[in-house]
Amino acid sequence: MEKFILNYGSNGLWYGTFTHFNKLSIRHGVSGRLGGTSQHPFQSLNLGLHTGDKNEDVVANRQLFCHAIGIHPDHIVTAQQLHTDNVKVITAGDVGKGAKSYDEAIPNTDALITNISGLPLMLLFADCVPVLIVDPVQGALGVVHAGWKGTVENIAGKAVLAMKNNYGTNPEDCLVGIAPSIGPCCYEVDEVVINKLKKQFENWEKLVRPNGDRWYLDLWKANCMGLEQVGVKNRNIVVSGVCTACNHELFFSYRRENGHTGRLGAAIIL
Repeated sequence: MEKFILNYGSNGLWYGTFTHFNKLSIRHGVSGRLGGTSQHPFQSLNLGLHTGDKNEDVVANRQLFCHAIGIHPDHIVTAQQLHTDNVKVITAGDVGKGAKSYDEAIPNTDALITNISGLPLMLLFADCVPVLIVDPVQGALGVVHAGWKGTVENIAGKAVLAMKNNYGTNPEDCLVGIAPSIGPCCYEVDEVVINKLKKQFENWEKLVRPNGDRWYLDLWKANCMGLEQVGVKNRNIVVSGVCTACNHELFFSYRRENGHTGRLGAAIIL
């Protein structure tokens, strides 16, 4: 059975990987919060340049993470994430955008796709859902930032369709990893979110658990449904099942830490 596993890197960092990607020798990783240089409240492996942390500490942390998973830290491409459903096609000319400066990151984007070998993609998270996508047939991949807004807009499904349109990807060939993020045990939402959810999902009741006048929302299942809507096979989707809020000692959690926290990274490269 394919699964999400934690690895102990040669430089002392813990990071997660998906076994179905490992079998294809797809270099990737999802960082934790331990082993970095940042101080409170970002301790310690904060990878977010937009959090108020010291820029030099974040760059040093990115170097540690990238070295652990075997990618070049100066080559990573990342984005200014704004909870959109925008998907950006990344080309060789984008190498290094956002690697050391938030202002130089891809603007207004929450999903990146590429078919360029050796070009690493990375997005940042603290409870929102990291979705990693690999098309092993056409040689393409993507990384998606799916908060509740992106999930309702099916940004993960839109990333797969963008891979189809740009690289000839057959969604049935795609392998997907849904990395640690806030789980249905902890993610409580109000009627505003539920009303948006109803418009996207006919069977929205399967995604929630009532709690008085609020609901607990399963973002993992919602993203799986969105991916299946565009043709991804359920058997090809691996959900880590790790809640960042429950495990805030190992992962950053925006909600558990009242917004004063760092960011984990999800990175992948062909």
